[in-house]
Amino acid sequence: MSNRRTFIKLISTLAVMPLILPTLSASAKRKPRILLRSSWQTVNIGDIGHTFGIIALIRKYIPKAEVILWPVNINDGVETLLQKSFPGLRIVKGRFEDADSIAELERTFHECDVFVHSSGPYVVRTADFERWQKLTGKPFGMYGISLETADDRLKNLLNEASFIFLRDTISLQFTRSLALKCPMVAFAPDATFAITLQNKRKAEIYLQSVGLEKKGFICAIPRLRYTPYFQLNGTAPTAEEKRRYEISMKFKEADAEKLRAVISRWVNETGLKVLLCPEMTYQVALSKEVLLDPLPENVKKNVVWRDSYWHPDEAGSIYANAISLVSYEMHSPIIAFHQGVPSVHLKQPTDTTKGQMWSDIGLSEWLFEIDTTSANQIGDAVMKIYQEPAFAQAKMKAAAKFLKEKQQVSMSAVARLL
Repeated sequence: MSNRRTFIKLISTLAVMPLILPTLSASAKRKPRILLRSSWQTVNIGDIGHTFGIIALIRKYIPKAEVILWPVNINDGVETLLQKSFPGLRIVKGRFEDADSIAELERTFHECDVFVHSSGPYVVRTADFERWQKLTGKPFGMYGISLETADDRLKNLLNEASFIFLRDTISLQFTRSLALKCPMVAFAPDATFAITLQNKRKAEIYLQSVGLEKKGFICAIPRLRYTPYFQLNGTAPTAEEKRRYEISMKFKEADAEKLRAVISRWVNETGLKVLLCPEMTYQVALSKEVLLDPLPENVKKNVVWRDSYWHPDEAGSIYANAISLVSYEMHSPIIAFHQGVPSVHLKQPTDTTKGQMWSDIGLSEWLFEIDTTSANQIGDAVMKIYQEPAFAQAKMKAAAKFLKEKQQVSMSAVARLL
């Protein structure tokens, strides 16, 4: 309890004094260590991007701390990309469910000072944080998550947290309604907003190979209402997954039709090109099926279909060359944001509250609830970005300033626990 009271006093101090990041004692025997639980999956460049973003944030705002990454999945080349981007990054692997991993994980727990849950759609690994709290009693918290529901087990865990940073105001309002004992429940942007990952050379080779010129195209990203994980994992669908898949099939054409209309309008009014690209692996085939193939030939000739998945370094560098994105997914617009590229987000009612992030950072003009939005409204927004670039960049600049302030304050709160 004494640690918690001290933390509350420190946070209260923030309100009456300038933000100053803590100076760690020169006499410390080692660097303070942050254990980071992240990297939920590799079939989504957003879930890959969370890790790169939060490590970049920690290194920027808590430079004297060592980050130890405990990933769920860094297969498919992601581990190599991490080591290249963050030389010397220590990665600990395994699960407590595997007997061979227990000793190393418990040793890592005792070596670290703070346990941080990276951005995600909810608290992804509740049991891991329960074990941390039981074994160490040291501070832990959630950084940039969404939260729409909480059972008693999760509420008990969150009561013991030192901080809970929500990435959207709907989640923030819900979490505050729980009246938790946690001393810091506040807003902080999704960690992917801080991603610095690029691969300009790879992007340049790709763009040349498909005939796309810098600032001569927009990107379009489709999505089903529910991600068909049973197909991605090669497993038989559960009853719930069957129900969700039926919903996806019911709205697949209606959602795609609006995006196709925007694509056609763009090509017909500007004469420029469109790149159909994925945020998740299954969207490679989906974009061809529901976007490319049904287009009229006079439009199709200006449309490029990306026929392979990618990592966020290449995606970000390609987005940097686009005029704008129109996306049913949320994290490609976030990755593009870091490149200074404005994006229009189409939100499906089955998605989580993460779409609210666009309004929260001042970009509500580019957020559309798809069931209550016409293709003309979406097209108008895309055309305004194209026709009024100074207006679009002014909005981006204001949003970037807001994000930086929130990142600085939230990272300071984590730093003070060290």
